[in-house]
Amino acid sequence: MSLIVLRRKRYAALFMAALVPISLTLSVMSPVSSAAVAPAAGPRTGSNWSTWQKDVIGSRFNPQEKQFTEHSVQSLKLKWAFVFPDVDGATSSQPAVVDNTLYVGSRDAKFYALDATTGATKWVFDVTPISGPIDATNTNALRDGPSVVGNKVIFGDYRGYVYALNKDTGALIWATRVSDHALAALTGSPLVHRGRVYIGVSSSEAKASADPGYPCCTFRGQLVALNLATGAVDWRYYTTPQPVLDGTWPDGSPRYAPAGAPVWNSPAIDPISNTVYFGTGQSYSGTTGDHNSVIALDAKTGALRWKQQMNQEDTWTVGCIVPSPQPHCEGLEGGTNLDYDFGASPNVFITPQGRRLVGIGQKSGVYHTFDARTGEIVWQQQVGVPQPNGGWGGVQWGSSFDGKRLYVATWQANPGTLFALDPADGHILWRTPNPANGCSTGGATAFPSNCNLSHISAVTTTPDLVYEGSADGKMRIYRARDGQVVWEYDTIRQYTGVNGATGSGGSVSGNGGAVVANGMLYVQSGYYSFYGIPGRVLLAFGF
Repeated sequence: MSLIVLRRKRYAALFMAALVPISLTLSVMSPVSSAAVAPAAGPRTGSNWSTWQKDVIGSRFNPQEKQFTEHSVQSLKLKWAFVFPDVDGATSSQPAVVDNTLYVGSRDAKFYALDATTGATKWVFDVTPISGPIDATNTNALRDGPSVVGNKVIFGDYRGYVYALNKDTGALIWATRVSDHALAALTGSPLVHRGRVYIGVSSSEAKASADPGYPCCTFRGQLVALNLATGAVDWRYYTTPQPVLDGTWPDGSPRYAPAGAPVWNSPAIDPISNTVYFGTGQSYSGTTGDHNSVIALDAKTGALRWKQQMNQEDTWTVGCIVPSPQPHCEGLEGGTNLDYDFGASPNVFITPQGRRLVGIGQKSGVYHTFDARTGEIVWQQQVGVPQPNGGWGGVQWGSSFDGKRLYVATWQANPGTLFALDPADGHILWRTPNPANGCSTGGATAFPSNCNLSHISAVTTTPDLVYEGSADGKMRIYRARDGQVVWEYDTIRQYTGVNGATGSGGSVSGNGGAVVANGMLYVQSGYYSFYGIPGRVLLAFGF
Protein backbone atom coordinates (compact mmCIF):
# COMPACT_ATOMS: atom_id res chain seq x y z
CA MET A 1 0.00 0.00 0.00
CA SER A 2 1.42 3.41 -0.99
CA LEU A 3 2.41 6.08 1.51
CA ILE A 4 -0.19 8.42 -0.04
CA VAL A 5 -2.98 5.91 0.56
CA LEU A 6 -1.80 5.38 4.15
CA ARG A 7 -1.87 9.11 4.77
CA ARG A 8 -5.35 9.40 3.31
CA LYS A 9 -6.57 6.64 5.57
CA ARG A 10 -4.97 8.32 8.58
CA TYR A 11 -6.60 11.68 7.75
CA ALA A 12 -9.97 10.01 7.25
CA ALA A 13 -9.68 8.17 10.58
CA LEU A 14 -8.79 11.38 12.41
CA PHE A 15 -11.69 13.27 10.85
CA MET A 16 -14.13 10.49 11.71
CA ALA A 17 -12.84 10.72 15.28
CA ALA A 18 -13.69 14.43 15.18
CA LEU A 19 -17.32 13.46 14.61
CA VAL A 20 -17.49 11.88 18.09
CA PRO A 21 -19.53 14.15 20.41
CA ILE A 22 -17.28 16.83 21.89
CA SER A 23 -18.29 16.10 25.48
CA LEU A 24 -17.06 12.52 25.11
CA THR A 25 -13.88 13.48 23.27
CA LEU A 26 -12.86 16.02 25.88
CA SER A 27 -13.72 13.73 28.76
CA VAL A 28 -10.86 11.53 27.58
CA MET A 29 -8.41 14.43 27.55
CA SER A 30 -9.76 16.07 30.72
CA PRO A 31 -11.35 13.44 32.99
CA VAL A 32 -14.58 14.36 34.73
CA SER A 33 -16.61 12.51 37.29
CA SER A 34 -18.64 9.54 36.13
CA ALA A 35 -21.79 11.32 37.25
CA ALA A 36 -21.17 14.07 34.70
CA VAL A 37 -21.12 11.72 31.70
CA ALA A 38 -23.48 8.95 32.77
CA PRO A 39 -26.69 8.87 30.68
CA ALA A 40 -29.68 10.21 32.56
CA ALA A 41 -33.10 8.60 32.58
CA GLY A 42 -35.17 9.48 29.54
CA PRO A 43 -34.71 9.01 25.79
CA ARG A 44 -31.92 7.06 24.18
CA THR A 45 -28.63 8.90 24.67
CA GLY A 46 -25.32 8.73 22.85
CA SER A 47 -26.11 11.07 19.95
CA ASN A 48 -25.68 14.36 21.83
CA TRP A 49 -25.44 17.74 20.08
CA SER A 50 -23.13 19.62 22.40
CA THR A 51 -22.04 22.62 20.33
CA TRP A 52 -23.37 24.84 17.51
CA GLN A 53 -21.27 23.19 14.82
CA LYS A 54 -21.92 19.70 16.31
CA ASP A 55 -18.15 19.05 16.30
CA VAL A 56 -14.86 20.92 15.99
CA ILE A 57 -14.66 20.42 12.20
CA GLY A 58 -17.99 22.17 11.70
CA SER A 59 -19.87 19.32 10.03
CA ARG A 60 -23.34 19.98 11.51
CA PHE A 61 -23.78 16.23 10.94
CA ASN A 62 -24.89 13.75 13.60
CA PRO A 63 -23.67 10.35 12.35
CA GLN A 64 -24.95 8.49 15.40
CA GLU A 65 -28.56 9.60 14.98
CA LYS A 66 -29.89 6.67 12.91
CA GLN A 67 -33.41 6.52 14.31
CA PHE A 68 -34.40 9.12 11.72
CA THR A 69 -35.02 7.67 8.23
CA GLU A 70 -37.13 8.85 5.31
CA HIS A 71 -39.79 6.37 6.45
CA SER A 72 -39.62 6.81 10.23
CA VAL A 73 -39.93 10.60 10.08
CA GLN A 74 -43.50 10.19 8.85
CA SER A 75 -44.44 9.40 12.45
CA LEU A 76 -42.70 12.45 13.98
CA LYS A 77 -45.03 14.27 16.37
CA LEU A 78 -44.77 17.47 18.40
CA LYS A 79 -43.93 16.39 21.95
CA TRP A 80 -43.72 19.77 23.65
CA ALA A 81 -43.30 23.49 23.12
CA PHE A 82 -41.51 26.07 25.24
CA VAL A 83 -42.69 29.67 24.79
CA PHE A 84 -40.12 32.40 25.39
CA PRO A 85 -40.96 35.86 26.76
CA ASP A 86 -42.12 38.36 24.13
CA VAL A 87 -38.86 40.21 23.49
CA ASP A 88 -38.24 41.45 19.92
CA GLY A 89 -40.66 38.81 18.58
CA ALA A 90 -37.86 36.43 17.71
CA THR A 91 -35.93 33.36 18.81
CA SER A 92 -32.21 33.13 18.28
CA SER A 93 -30.23 30.68 20.36
CA GLN A 94 -29.73 27.23 18.87
CA PRO A 95 -29.97 24.72 21.75
CA ALA A 96 -27.35 22.23 22.82
CA VAL A 97 -28.55 18.80 23.94
CA VAL A 98 -26.47 16.55 26.18
CA ASP A 99 -28.00 13.37 27.61
CA ASN A 100 -31.39 14.41 28.97
CA THR A 101 -30.82 18.18 29.25
CA LEU A 102 -31.37 20.90 26.67
CA TYR A 103 -29.52 24.21 27.11
CA VAL A 104 -30.75 27.37 25.39
CA GLY A 105 -30.56 31.15 25.69
CA SER A 106 -33.37 33.68 25.39
CA ARG A 107 -33.70 37.25 24.23
CA ASP A 108 -34.73 38.28 27.75
CA ALA A 109 -31.15 37.72 29.00
CA LYS A 110 -31.96 34.41 30.65
CA PHE A 111 -30.35 31.05 30.02
CA TYR A 112 -32.41 27.90 30.51
CA ALA A 113 -31.70 24.25 31.21
CA LEU A 114 -34.74 22.16 30.22
CA ASP A 115 -35.57 18.49 30.46
CA ALA A 116 -34.95 17.27 26.90
CA THR A 117 -37.85 14.81 27.07
CA THR A 118 -40.57 16.95 28.64
CA GLY A 119 -39.38 20.57 28.35
CA ALA A 120 -39.68 21.06 32.12
CA THR A 121 -37.37 23.75 33.48
CA LYS A 122 -34.41 22.46 35.48
CA TRP A 123 -32.78 25.81 36.24
CA VAL A 124 -32.57 29.39 34.92
CA PHE A 125 -29.59 31.78 34.97
CA ASP A 126 -30.09 35.55 34.62
CA VAL A 127 -27.06 37.36 33.17
CA THR A 128 -28.21 40.90 34.06
CA PRO A 129 -26.54 41.00 37.51
CA ILE A 130 -23.27 40.72 35.59
CA SER A 131 -23.94 42.46 32.29
CA GLY A 132 -26.37 45.10 33.55
CA PRO A 133 -30.14 45.68 33.56
CA ILE A 134 -32.36 45.63 30.49
CA ASP A 135 -34.43 48.62 29.44
CA ALA A 136 -36.40 49.62 26.37
CA THR A 137 -33.31 50.64 24.43
CA ASN A 138 -30.69 48.37 25.96
CA THR A 139 -31.58 44.71 25.58
CA ASN A 140 -29.19 41.84 26.10
CA ALA A 141 -30.22 38.92 23.97
CA LEU A 142 -28.52 35.55 24.32
CA ARG A 143 -28.27 34.89 20.61
CA ASP A 144 -25.53 32.31 20.27
CA GLY A 145 -25.76 28.58 20.83
CA PRO A 146 -24.02 27.16 23.92
CA SER A 147 -21.24 24.57 24.11
CA VAL A 148 -21.34 21.85 26.75
CA VAL A 149 -18.02 20.34 27.82
CA GLY A 150 -17.34 18.30 30.94
CA ASN A 151 -19.19 19.99 33.80
CA LYS A 152 -19.51 23.36 32.01
CA VAL A 153 -22.00 25.00 29.67
CA ILE A 154 -20.51 28.02 27.90
CA PHE A 155 -22.29 30.82 26.00
CA GLY A 156 -22.01 34.51 25.18
CA ASP A 157 -24.34 37.52 25.38
CA TYR A 158 -25.07 40.65 23.38
CA ARG A 159 -22.89 42.80 25.63
CA GLY A 160 -19.67 40.93 25.03
CA TYR A 161 -19.61 38.60 28.04
CA VAL A 162 -18.77 34.90 27.92
CA TYR A 163 -20.15 32.75 30.75
CA ALA A 164 -19.28 29.30 32.07
CA LEU A 165 -21.95 27.71 34.27
CA ASN A 166 -22.13 24.40 36.04
CA LYS A 167 -24.22 22.38 33.61
CA ASP A 168 -26.08 20.51 36.37
CA THR A 169 -26.90 23.38 38.72
CA GLY A 170 -26.56 26.61 36.72
CA ALA A 171 -24.06 28.01 39.22
CA LEU A 172 -21.66 30.59 37.76
CA ILE A 173 -18.08 29.31 37.34
CA TRP A 174 -16.66 32.36 35.56
CA ALA A 175 -17.67 35.31 33.37
CA THR A 176 -15.35 37.32 31.10
CA ARG A 177 -16.05 40.39 28.99
CA VAL A 178 -13.96 39.83 25.89
CA SER A 179 -14.02 43.36 24.45
CA ASP A 180 -13.93 46.82 26.00
CA HIS A 181 -15.96 48.38 23.16
CA ALA A 182 -19.34 49.61 24.42
CA LEU A 183 -21.20 48.00 21.49
CA ALA A 184 -19.35 44.66 21.40
CA ALA A 185 -21.76 41.74 20.98
CA LEU A 186 -21.41 37.97 20.77
CA THR A 187 -23.55 36.39 18.05
CA GLY A 188 -21.24 33.54 17.02
CA SER A 189 -21.21 30.49 19.23
CA PRO A 190 -18.23 29.32 21.30
CA LEU A 191 -16.19 26.32 20.24
CA VAL A 192 -14.10 24.36 22.76
CA HIS A 193 -10.92 22.50 21.86
CA ARG A 194 -7.96 21.31 23.94
CA GLY A 195 -8.75 23.42 26.99
CA ARG A 196 -9.62 26.66 25.17
CA VAL A 197 -12.85 28.45 24.28
CA TYR A 198 -12.80 30.12 20.86
CA ILE A 199 -15.36 32.83 20.13
CA GLY A 200 -15.70 35.63 17.59
CA VAL A 201 -16.58 39.18 18.58
CA SER A 202 -19.13 41.17 16.62
CA SER A 203 -20.92 44.42 17.45
CA SER A 204 -24.09 46.43 17.09
CA GLU A 205 -22.12 49.41 15.79
CA ALA A 206 -23.28 48.85 12.20
CA LYS A 207 -26.82 49.48 13.46
CA ALA A 208 -25.87 52.40 15.73
CA SER A 209 -24.12 54.04 12.79
CA ALA A 210 -27.50 54.76 11.19
CA ASP A 211 -27.77 57.59 13.74
CA PRO A 212 -26.22 60.77 12.30
CA GLY A 213 -24.96 61.70 15.75
CA TYR A 214 -23.01 58.50 16.30
CA PRO A 215 -19.19 58.88 16.12
CA CYS A 216 -18.61 56.30 13.38
CA CYS A 217 -16.73 54.00 13.63
CA THR A 218 -14.46 52.54 16.31
CA PHE A 219 -15.18 48.82 16.66
CA ARG A 220 -12.55 46.17 15.79
CA GLY A 221 -13.61 42.60 15.08
CA GLN A 222 -11.63 39.85 16.74
CA LEU A 223 -11.36 36.16 17.52
CA VAL A 224 -10.61 35.44 21.17
CA ALA A 225 -9.26 32.31 22.85
CA LEU A 226 -10.13 31.88 26.53
CA ASN A 227 -8.81 29.45 29.10
CA LEU A 228 -11.58 26.88 29.64
CA ALA A 229 -10.82 26.48 33.34
CA THR A 230 -10.58 30.17 34.32
CA GLY A 231 -12.04 32.31 31.53
CA ALA A 232 -8.79 34.27 31.22
CA VAL A 233 -7.94 35.50 27.71
CA ASP A 234 -5.08 33.44 26.28
CA TRP A 235 -4.82 35.38 23.03
CA ARG A 236 -6.84 37.53 20.62
CA TYR A 237 -6.57 38.29 16.91
CA TYR A 238 -7.84 41.68 15.73
CA THR A 239 -9.30 41.90 12.23
CA THR A 240 -8.55 45.61 11.75
CA PRO A 241 -5.86 48.02 12.90
CA GLN A 242 -6.72 50.43 15.72
CA PRO A 243 -9.21 53.03 14.37
CA VAL A 244 -7.99 56.63 14.40
CA LEU A 245 -9.56 60.01 13.67
CA ASP A 246 -9.43 60.25 9.88
CA GLY A 247 -11.35 63.29 8.69
CA THR A 248 -15.06 64.04 8.78
CA TRP A 249 -18.26 62.65 7.34
CA PRO A 250 -20.29 64.78 4.86
CA ASP A 251 -22.43 66.03 7.74
CA GLY A 252 -19.33 67.30 9.52
CA SER A 253 -19.20 64.65 12.24
CA PRO A 254 -15.82 63.06 13.03
CA ARG A 255 -14.85 59.99 11.01
CA TYR A 256 -12.82 57.16 12.51
CA ALA A 257 -11.23 54.43 10.42
CA PRO A 258 -10.56 51.63 9.77
CA ALA A 259 -13.31 49.81 11.65
CA GLY A 260 -15.54 46.77 11.42
CA ALA A 261 -14.74 43.30 10.10
CA PRO A 262 -16.83 41.69 12.86
CA VAL A 263 -16.74 37.96 13.51
CA TRP A 264 -20.31 36.78 13.91
CA ASN A 265 -19.95 33.11 12.99
CA SER A 266 -18.74 30.11 14.96
CA PRO A 267 -15.23 28.91 14.06
CA ALA A 268 -14.11 25.44 13.01
CA ILE A 269 -10.88 23.63 13.81
CA ASP A 270 -8.68 21.19 11.90
CA PRO A 271 -7.66 18.76 14.68
CA ILE A 272 -4.77 17.42 12.59
CA SER A 273 -2.91 20.72 12.24
CA ASN A 274 -4.54 22.43 15.26
CA THR A 275 -5.68 25.32 13.08
CA VAL A 276 -8.75 27.45 13.79
CA TYR A 277 -10.70 28.92 10.84
CA PHE A 278 -13.30 31.70 10.77
CA GLY A 279 -14.81 34.29 8.46
CA THR A 280 -15.26 38.04 8.90
CA GLY A 281 -17.87 40.65 8.03
CA GLN A 282 -17.71 43.89 6.08
CA SER A 283 -15.85 47.07 6.88
CA TYR A 284 -17.72 49.87 8.67
CA SER A 285 -15.28 52.59 7.60
CA GLY A 286 -11.97 52.69 5.78
CA THR A 287 -10.54 50.15 3.35
CA THR A 288 -7.84 48.35 5.32
CA GLY A 289 -8.15 45.31 7.53
CA ASP A 290 -9.36 41.74 7.19
CA HIS A 291 -12.97 42.40 6.21
CA ASN A 292 -14.77 39.79 4.07
CA SER A 293 -11.94 37.37 4.75
CA VAL A 294 -11.36 33.74 5.66
CA ILE A 295 -8.60 33.46 8.26
CA ALA A 296 -6.56 30.54 9.59
CA LEU A 297 -4.73 30.84 12.94
CA ASP A 298 -2.60 28.57 15.07
CA ALA A 299 -5.16 27.41 17.62
CA LYS A 300 -2.58 27.37 20.43
CA THR A 301 -0.93 30.75 19.92
CA GLY A 302 -3.22 32.77 17.64
CA ALA A 303 -0.41 33.25 15.11
CA LEU A 304 -1.58 33.85 11.54
CA ARG A 305 -1.19 30.88 9.20
CA TRP A 306 -3.00 32.29 6.16
CA LYS A 307 -5.84 34.56 5.12
CA GLN A 308 -7.83 35.20 1.96
CA GLN A 309 -9.81 38.39 1.41
CA MET A 310 -12.66 37.70 -1.02
CA ASN A 311 -13.94 41.28 -1.49
CA GLN A 312 -11.43 44.07 -1.01
CA GLU A 313 -14.03 46.84 -1.20
CA ASP A 314 -17.14 46.40 0.97
CA THR A 315 -17.94 49.26 3.34
CA TRP A 316 -21.44 48.98 4.76
CA THR A 317 -23.54 50.02 7.76
CA VAL A 318 -27.27 50.11 8.37
CA GLY A 319 -27.00 53.74 7.32
CA CYS A 320 -26.84 52.42 3.74
CA ILE A 321 -30.44 51.15 3.88
CA VAL A 322 -32.21 53.76 6.01
CA PRO A 323 -34.21 56.50 4.24
CA SER A 324 -32.20 59.33 2.71
CA PRO A 325 -30.06 61.03 3.78
CA GLN A 326 -27.87 58.05 4.59
CA PRO A 327 -25.47 58.88 7.42
CA HIS A 328 -22.22 56.96 7.67
CA CYS A 329 -22.61 54.98 4.45
CA GLU A 330 -19.13 55.28 3.06
CA GLY A 331 -19.67 52.87 0.19
CA LEU A 332 -22.81 54.49 -1.21
CA GLU A 333 -21.18 56.79 -3.74
CA GLY A 334 -18.60 54.26 -4.91
CA GLY A 335 -20.98 51.32 -5.01
CA THR A 336 -19.00 49.31 -2.46
CA ASN A 337 -21.85 49.03 0.07
CA LEU A 338 -22.28 45.32 -0.59
CA ASP A 339 -22.58 43.75 2.87
CA TYR A 340 -21.07 40.48 1.64
CA ASP A 341 -20.20 39.11 5.07
CA PHE A 342 -19.08 35.66 5.98
CA GLY A 343 -21.97 35.00 8.36
CA ALA A 344 -21.84 31.26 7.74
CA SER A 345 -19.45 29.04 9.67
CA PRO A 346 -16.67 27.00 8.03
CA ASN A 347 -16.66 23.27 7.24
CA VAL A 348 -13.39 21.31 7.41
CA PHE A 349 -13.57 18.15 5.32
CA ILE A 350 -11.63 15.62 3.27
CA THR A 351 -12.32 15.05 -0.42
CA PRO A 352 -12.53 11.49 -1.81
CA GLN A 353 -8.99 12.11 -3.08
CA GLY A 354 -7.76 12.72 0.46
CA ARG A 355 -7.24 16.48 0.29
CA ARG A 356 -8.13 18.50 3.40
CA LEU A 357 -10.26 21.54 2.55
CA VAL A 358 -11.97 24.38 4.35
CA GLY A 359 -15.29 25.45 2.84
CA ILE A 360 -17.49 28.42 3.72
CA GLY A 361 -20.50 30.16 2.19
CA GLN A 362 -20.64 33.92 1.71
CA LYS A 363 -23.46 36.44 1.34
CA SER A 364 -22.09 37.05 -2.15
CA GLY A 365 -23.76 33.74 -3.04
CA VAL A 366 -20.48 31.85 -3.45
CA TYR A 367 -19.39 28.75 -1.55
CA HIS A 368 -15.58 28.93 -1.40
CA THR A 369 -13.12 26.13 -0.65
CA PHE A 370 -9.48 26.49 0.32
CA ASP A 371 -6.60 24.13 0.92
CA ALA A 372 -6.70 23.75 4.71
CA ARG A 373 -2.92 24.01 5.01
CA THR A 374 -2.01 26.76 2.54
CA GLY A 375 -5.19 28.76 1.94
CA GLU A 376 -4.99 28.19 -1.81
CA ILE A 377 -8.42 28.48 -3.48
CA VAL A 378 -9.39 25.00 -4.70
CA TRP A 379 -12.88 25.54 -6.11
CA GLN A 380 -15.78 27.99 -5.88
CA GLN A 381 -19.44 27.47 -6.67
CA GLN A 382 -22.02 30.21 -7.22
CA VAL A 383 -25.27 29.12 -5.57
CA GLY A 384 -27.05 32.47 -5.32
CA VAL A 385 -27.05 35.84 -7.08
CA PRO A 386 -27.18 38.39 -4.28
CA GLN A 387 -28.56 41.89 -4.28
CA PRO A 388 -25.91 44.41 -3.20
CA ASN A 389 -26.55 46.48 -0.08
CA GLY A 390 -27.58 43.47 1.98
CA GLY A 391 -26.41 40.31 0.26
CA TRP A 392 -29.96 38.99 0.37
CA GLY A 393 -29.54 36.18 -2.14
CA GLY A 394 -26.37 34.68 -0.74
CA VAL A 395 -25.55 32.15 1.97
CA GLN A 396 -26.60 33.51 5.34
CA TRP A 397 -25.80 30.79 7.90
CA GLY A 398 -24.00 27.46 8.14
CA SER A 399 -23.66 24.51 5.79
CA SER A 400 -23.31 20.79 6.52
CA PHE A 401 -21.07 17.92 5.39
CA ASP A 402 -22.14 14.30 5.92
CA GLY A 403 -19.04 12.60 4.56
CA LYS A 404 -20.57 12.33 1.07
CA ARG A 405 -21.95 15.73 0.12
CA LEU A 406 -21.90 19.37 1.15
CA TYR A 407 -25.32 20.92 1.76
CA VAL A 408 -25.68 24.68 1.31
CA ALA A 409 -28.84 26.82 1.55
CA THR A 410 -29.35 30.28 0.08
CA TRP A 411 -31.24 33.17 1.60
CA GLN A 412 -33.68 35.35 -0.42
CA ALA A 413 -32.50 34.05 -3.79
CA ASN A 414 -35.91 34.10 -5.53
CA PRO A 415 -36.47 31.59 -4.07
CA GLY A 416 -34.00 30.38 -1.48
CA THR A 417 -32.68 26.99 -2.56
CA LEU A 418 -31.08 23.99 -0.86
CA PHE A 419 -28.08 22.58 -2.75
CA ALA A 420 -26.02 19.40 -2.53
CA LEU A 421 -22.45 19.87 -3.79
CA ASP A 422 -19.71 17.42 -4.66
CA PRO A 423 -16.94 18.08 -2.10
CA ALA A 424 -14.22 17.28 -4.64
CA ASP A 425 -15.04 19.97 -7.19
CA GLY A 426 -18.21 21.83 -6.15
CA HIS A 427 -20.35 20.29 -8.88
CA ILE A 428 -24.06 20.73 -8.10
CA LEU A 429 -25.49 17.26 -7.46
CA TRP A 430 -29.04 18.49 -6.89
CA ARG A 431 -30.95 21.62 -6.01
CA THR A 432 -34.37 21.96 -4.36
CA PRO A 433 -35.99 25.40 -4.36
CA ASN A 434 -38.11 26.50 -1.42
CA PRO A 435 -41.56 25.13 -2.37
CA ALA A 436 -43.53 27.72 -4.32
CA ASN A 437 -46.62 27.33 -2.12
CA GLY A 438 -44.74 28.13 1.09
CA CYS A 439 -46.37 31.55 1.55
CA SER A 440 -49.79 30.56 0.22
CA THR A 441 -50.42 27.66 2.59
CA GLY A 442 -50.62 27.23 6.35
CA GLY A 443 -50.00 29.93 8.91
CA ALA A 444 -47.92 32.03 6.50
CA THR A 445 -51.08 33.20 4.73
CA ALA A 446 -51.77 35.50 7.67
CA PHE A 447 -48.48 37.35 7.05
CA PRO A 448 -48.40 38.21 3.33
CA SER A 449 -46.06 41.18 3.82
CA ASN A 450 -43.59 39.24 6.01
CA CYS A 451 -43.44 35.88 4.28
CA ASN A 452 -40.73 35.08 1.77
CA LEU A 453 -39.34 31.89 0.28
CA SER A 454 -35.92 31.94 1.87
CA HIS A 455 -33.64 30.04 4.20
CA ILE A 456 -32.35 31.99 7.19
CA SER A 457 -31.12 29.05 9.24
CA ALA A 458 -28.16 26.69 9.11
CA VAL A 459 -28.35 23.26 7.45
CA THR A 460 -28.27 20.09 9.57
CA THR A 461 -27.79 16.45 8.50
CA THR A 462 -28.10 12.93 9.84
CA PRO A 463 -27.42 9.79 7.79
CA ASP A 464 -29.42 10.09 4.52
CA LEU A 465 -31.44 13.15 5.66
CA VAL A 466 -31.08 16.95 5.48
CA TYR A 467 -32.91 19.39 7.77
CA GLU A 468 -33.65 22.98 6.76
CA GLY A 469 -36.30 25.44 7.93
CA SER A 470 -37.76 28.29 5.93
CA ALA A 471 -38.87 31.86 6.42
CA ASP A 472 -42.33 30.63 5.38
CA GLY A 473 -42.56 28.93 8.78
CA LYS A 474 -42.21 25.36 7.55
CA MET A 475 -39.65 22.94 8.94
CA ARG A 476 -38.68 20.46 6.23
CA ILE A 477 -36.68 17.24 6.05
CA TYR A 478 -35.14 16.36 2.70
CA ARG A 479 -33.78 13.10 1.33
CA ALA A 480 -30.01 13.44 1.08
CA ARG A 481 -29.54 11.55 -2.17
CA ASP A 482 -31.89 13.65 -4.30
CA GLY A 483 -33.31 16.57 -2.29
CA GLN A 484 -36.89 15.36 -2.20
CA VAL A 485 -38.96 16.68 0.72
CA VAL A 486 -39.99 13.73 2.91
CA TRP A 487 -41.49 15.60 5.90
CA GLU A 488 -42.91 19.06 6.54
CA TYR A 489 -44.39 20.78 9.59
CA ASP A 490 -46.00 24.22 9.66
CA THR A 491 -44.74 25.94 12.82
CA ILE A 492 -46.90 29.07 12.48
CA ARG A 493 -49.67 28.43 15.01
CA GLN A 494 -50.48 29.20 18.62
CA TYR A 495 -48.86 27.13 21.36
CA THR A 496 -49.31 26.74 25.08
CA GLY A 497 -45.87 25.95 26.37
CA VAL A 498 -44.93 23.48 29.05
CA ASN A 499 -43.84 26.57 30.98
CA GLY A 500 -47.43 27.87 31.00
CA ALA A 501 -46.83 30.74 28.56
CA THR A 502 -48.68 31.15 25.27
CA GLY A 503 -47.26 32.37 21.99
CA SER A 504 -46.96 31.66 18.29
CA GLY A 505 -44.35 30.29 15.94
CA GLY A 506 -43.02 32.12 12.90
CA SER A 507 -40.18 31.88 10.41
CA VAL A 508 -37.90 28.93 11.18
CA SER A 509 -34.64 30.59 12.01
CA GLY A 510 -32.53 31.84 14.85
CA ASN A 511 -28.74 32.01 14.77
CA GLY A 512 -28.61 28.30 14.03
CA GLY A 513 -30.63 25.44 12.63
CA ALA A 514 -32.36 22.22 13.58
CA VAL A 515 -30.80 20.08 16.31
CA VAL A 516 -31.25 16.30 16.02
CA ALA A 517 -30.15 14.47 19.15
CA ASN A 518 -31.07 11.37 21.13
CA GLY A 519 -34.12 10.54 19.07
CA MET A 520 -35.56 14.08 19.07
CA LEU A 521 -35.73 17.02 16.65
CA TYR A 522 -35.55 20.53 18.16
CA VAL A 523 -36.55 23.62 16.17
CA GLN A 524 -36.59 27.34 17.00
CA SER A 525 -39.52 29.16 15.36
CA GLY A 526 -39.69 32.93 15.00
CA TYR A 527 -37.58 35.72 13.54
CA TYR A 528 -37.45 39.51 13.11
CA SER A 529 -40.42 40.98 11.29
CA PHE A 530 -38.19 42.77 8.75
CA TYR A 531 -36.65 39.41 7.71
CA GLY A 532 -39.60 37.10 8.27
CA ILE A 533 -42.51 36.22 10.51
CA PRO A 534 -42.20 36.92 14.27
CA GLY A 535 -42.49 34.07 16.76
CA ARG A 536 -40.96 32.84 20.00
CA VAL A 537 -41.26 29.11 20.51
CA LEU A 538 -38.90 26.16 20.87
CA LEU A 539 -40.48 23.00 19.45
CA ALA A 540 -39.50 19.41 20.28
CA PHE A 541 -40.51 16.54 17.98
CA GLY A 542 -40.17 12.84 18.66
CA PHE A 543 -41.55 9.41 17.78
